[in-house]
Amino acid sequence: MLTLARQLWRLPAPPDARPAGRLDHALVAVAAVAGILEAALRPDMAGRWFTLAAFLVWLPTLLVRRTSPIATVTVFGAVVLVEELVSWTTDGPVPDDLNTAVVALLIPYSLARWASGEDAVIGLWLFFLVAGSSLVWQDLPAGDRIGGAAVVVTAVAVGAAVRTRSLLRTRQLDDVRRLERERLARDLHDTVAHHLTAIAISAQAGLAVAETRPEAARDALRRIDEEATRTLAETRKVVQLLRTEDEAPHRPLDDLRGLESSGGPGPAVAVAVDDGLDALSPTVAAALQRIAQEAVANARRHARDVTFVQVRVERRADRVVLVVTDDGRGSIDVGDGFGIAGMTERAHLLGGHLEARSLAPLVGWRVTADLPVEEVR
Repeated sequence: MLTLARQLWRLPAPPDARPAGRLDHALVAVAAVAGILEAALRPDMAGRWFTLAAFLVWLPTLLVRRTSPIATVTVFGAVVLVEELVSWTTDGPVPDDLNTAVVALLIPYSLARWASGEDAVIGLWLFFLVAGSSLVWQDLPAGDRIGGAAVVVTAVAVGAAVRTRSLLRTRQLDDVRRLERERLARDLHDTVAHHLTAIAISAQAGLAVAETRPEAARDALRRIDEEATRTLAETRKVVQLLRTEDEAPHRPLDDLRGLESSGGPGPAVAVAVDDGLDALSPTVAAALQRIAQEAVANARRHARDVTFVQVRVERRADRVVLVVTDDGRGSIDVGDGFGIAGMTERAHLLGGHLEARSLAPLVGWRVTADLPVEEVR
């Protein structure tokens, strides 16, 4: 139990907290207007203007509920405490709550969802202390007090559940990126091994004829220089990111033809490759092969009523572009699929980019990968 408490206390804040956007500002503005209207339309509400003023003080702090939830709950707790102290010292009636103040439930939710472990524990303790004292201070039936406490607990539980799901999603995407790096590294390893073997053979040949045939030795040095340049061009693209040294079969661009199919189950697949791509970097060729495979597999798995898939590779100046389209009905869910995440990671590692989107509402799907032909410098 003590170990669990320490782990909770040291839990870091989620990395996906984003600053307030237009919807957040709209929520605060709508809540402020609703609170003003409620106070104006409830003349029998005890201390309505004082309660409204307190509400308008802590309401704007909801804009930082993701990036700094501890600040939100601190301001909220201080305002409620001052409100109760003023009411107690003046011997006046206990101010009624605004129904609009239900937006305060975003505070315990945000603490459970966005705060670090330390801030969440402190913040939730403060919120429960303030909310509990408010429930005790007011003249409420026991059922309302129990119901209010249950609603707060539910908000915390929902925040914790969403946080857990987000962390799981982040870890899954990290696994996809790691596996994609390893796959690319295996392809690179095979290419580098080929070039290094050629360098070693040329060096041995040059040494053997250096004394008797100097011209042949110079030819061997030229070959070594060419192979070393190619090897450097391949490794420089990913050497800072990749360290896996497992072997994998080489996949040249010609293997794209193997995706073609016109009979049997599933949609027909047509492949068209422009001329002039014979000298394409093996690493880029392997990336195009992987991306095309995944895009075709996605079309077969996810697109409904798909009958035809077109795969096209074309040269555009110093770029090579892969376009995979289908005529299926419906679209692939980009948010939950890991295949697209892997394709995007592979394209980014090579200095390119990838786009996957629907051609039109509920009609067709297109994956476009744009990669550099030459070395990324």
